[in-house]
Amino acid sequence: MRKFLKVFLWIFCVLLLGVFIFGLFNRELVSYGWEQFKGQMHIVQNARPTDELLNDPTVSDSIKDKIRFIDRVKKFAIDSLGLKPSKNYTTLYDQHGQPLLWVVTASEPYAIRAYTWKFPVLGNVSYKGYFNKSKAETLEYMLKQKGYDTDLGDVSAWSTLGWFRDPILSNMLKRKEGHLAELIIHEMTHATLYAKSNVDFNENLASFVGEQGAIRFLSSVYGDSSKELKEYVYSKDDYDLFTRHMLQGKTMLDSLYTSIEHTPEAQKKLLKSALIDSIVQALDTVSFHRKDRYAGIYRDKKPNNAYFLNFQRYDAMKGRMKLQMERKFDGDIRKYLTYLKSKYS
Repeated sequence: MRKFLKVFLWIFCVLLLGVFIFGLFNRELVSYGWEQFKGQMHIVQNARPTDELLNDPTVSDSIKDKIRFIDRVKKFAIDSLGLKPSKNYTTLYDQHGQPLLWVVTASEPYAIRAYTWKFPVLGNVSYKGYFNKSKAETLEYMLKQKGYDTDLGDVSAWSTLGWFRDPILSNMLKRKEGHLAELIIHEMTHATLYAKSNVDFNENLASFVGEQGAIRFLSSVYGDSSKELKEYVYSKDDYDLFTRHMLQGKTMLDSLYTSIEHTPEAQKKLLKSALIDSIVQALDTVSFHRKDRYAGIYRDKKPNNAYFLNFQRYDAMKGRMKLQMERKFDGDIRKYLTYLKSKYS
């Protein structure tokens, strides 16, 4: 027993020393991790169990209906799509209409190439999130001072990849059926499969499975000719047209940056600005189902390289993924995910 205790204490001391040395040389990372942990724990600890809410007479029927709807989406995603079962979305956090998490993205000024951060477990990540908006703004300012294009925005949901019990966020409940189903399936996909240091693959896959899963869910629940399905498909078709236009714009910018590599800085800025203006103005020529869906989207803020990265991160691979799933797996999402999990295990 004494020998075992000595060995245990020796191992504990070595681990403690290792943690101390890591923290000594990675103070910024440890500080950031602690802030994120505190922010996440505040949400987790202040979320109410959905069973409790469903039995609370003071909670509105509309909220209860959305909670039940999310539970149906979750069951469908597990049973029909093969997503990982978990206790996620069995609690609800009231954010009182306020954003919770802000994400900073940065790109080189004359190449659509992401600035990345390295984290344990996750690997290289091309965005950085904060539960404190002022800290996100400080990071964005520092990156701008270094010459990077930046983008700062709040996010509606995120996945902790199984580290915590992800709650329903109250702002999610404002979404219509199709977009709420897509969001839940998107985040469940992250918890099912995560490829280290491959943000673009992870986000494109979650977007693809979220969209395709939402269509299948709506079809199974409401029917192929239902208003809910048609409304979602129309909005998705418009979004696909929008992202295709912006990805074409990204390709044009890539070509421009290659051609002006040795051009004076002032001229580079003018050429870049003019091309982005033309990409934005050309949105008026896209035949959306709803003509005003993206009207004036860039009236207050002009897109830059960091903004264009979003389309690469979330949408550029979806077409190839759909073709691969249909040709090799007969359109079966479960089989496709099983294949990907074996490939990226």
